[in-house]
Amino acid sequence: MDTSRTFLEDTFHYASRMRLFGREDWKVYIAWVGLMLGLLGSVTGFLVFGWFNGVQYPPYVWNVPIGIFIFVGAIAFDTIGHRTAYKEALKTGEDLVHHITIFAGITSVFLLCLAYSNRDFLRIPALVLVVLSVFYSVIDEAMHWRRYMSGNSDRIEMWSHFFIFLGHLIMVVSWWQWFERGYPGVSATLELLQ
Repeated sequence: MDTSRTFLEDTFHYASRMRLFGREDWKVYIAWVGLMLGLLGSVTGFLVFGWFNGVQYPPYVWNVPIGIFIFVGAIAFDTIGHRTAYKEALKTGEDLVHHITIFAGITSVFLLCLAYSNRDFLRIPALVLVVLSVFYSVIDEAMHWRRYMSGNSDRIEMWSHFFIFLGHLIMVVSWWQWFERGYPGVSATLELLQ
C-alpha cells in the first residue's frame, strides 16, 4: 500500500480495480451484490408498503433494512479486492470461510422468513444458523487481520470488513428481535397484500 495516498485516494484506487475484472469476476460480483440488493429491495419494499398503508412497525424493525444497506455497500467494495488484488491470498482457506459464512447467513435469513409460519419448528435451526453466521464472520475477520498484518491487505479492505460485520450484526440482531416478538406488523402488511 502506498502510504503517501490519502484515504480517499486509496478508496478510488481500490474501486478502480474493477477495470481488471474478467467475465467470471463480473458474474460473481453481479450475482453476489445483486442478491443482497434483492434482499434490501424486498425487505424495504415490504416495510414501506405496510407503512404507507398505516401499518405501525416497532422502531427497531427499521434497523433491518439499515443493516442490509450497510452490508451491501461494504460488500460492493470488498468484493472488488477479493476478485482482483487478493484473489490468490483467499485461496489459503479464507475463500472457504467466506462460502460457509455466506451459506449460514443466507439460510439464517431464509429460515427467519419461514419461521413466521413455522415458529416452533424453525426457532432453533434459525438461531443456530444466525450464531454460525456470526461465528464464521469472526473467523473471517481474524483471517483478514492476519493478512493485513502480513502486508497482504489494505485499509480499504479492512474498513469494508468492519462495515460488513456492522451491517450484518445490525440486520440479524434486529431481525431476530422482530422474530422473537412475533413479527409485529407483518400480519397487517400481509393482509394488505391479499
